[in-house]
Amino acid sequence: MGRVGAAGDNAAMESFFALLQNNVLDRRTWTTREELRIAIVTWIERSYHRRRRQAALGRLTPIEYEVIMATPVSQAA
Repeated sequence: MGRVGAAGDNAAMESFFALLQNNVLDRRTWTTREELRIAIVTWIERSYHRRRRQAALGRLTPIEYEVIMATPVSQAA
């Protein structure tokens, strides 16, 4: 990663934009930019971030990680 012309450089972003296009952009026509912006932000926050596993979290989704981390905190209190 990082070298000019490396095949994997754009794979993550291409995957993200393909999902965005299939799940938001191609679903309907948008009357205003603001309406589209809200739809994109909503999709990212409600769907994409909640289901996407992240390497920094030990291959857990953010929701799974929060559940695991909240249990020790509540027991410590």
